[in-house]
Amino acid sequence: MKIYTKKGDSGMTSLFGGMRLSKSDIRIEAYGTIDELNSFIGLLISEITNEDTNNKLLRIQKRLFDIGAILATNPDKPELIRPFNENEITFLEEQIDIMESELEPLKNFILPSGSKMISLTHIVRTVCRRAERRIVAIPDEENKYATLIKYINRLSDYLFVLSRKLAKESGVQENIWD
Repeated sequence: MKIYTKKGDSGMTSLFGGMRLSKSDIRIEAYGTIDELNSFIGLLISEITNEDTNNKLLRIQKRLFDIGAILATNPDKPELIRPFNENEITFLEEQIDIMESELEPLKNFILPSGSKMISLTHIVRTVCRRAERRIVAIPDEENKYATLIKYINRLSDYLFVLSRKLAKESGVQENIWD
């Protein structure tokens, strides 16, 4: 099978389930941003040496693929794909709580800096925030994407706390905004 189909040459693409949309549609932008987020997490994994952290990020990557698949499916045919597991939100919250228990309480805003790895974590976080804004912009009268939005919102919190944890583990002083 060839990788190119030429079906998108006119600026249109198909969702799983057959619906055709412009490549500029907000839904395409949303799952494209999820794909970008996933790619940046892959890059972040290559910078982190802690196997446990990388395994958690790999789990997150798999959930982002689930989210991308949901967003890339015709919204009139939700039966084509499994629903997102809300337990994944709990997983992120538990991981945030564990990391925060090992960190000093945050009293100031911090600047996204300190090392390549820490700065990259902040880039991943900001791409995550953009993905959230894109998903929120999809018309969703039936609230089909509420769980996805919660997960992405929690993921950006996780990434922020992860940046702080990585700074502590690598002995990098956080740069305070004053």
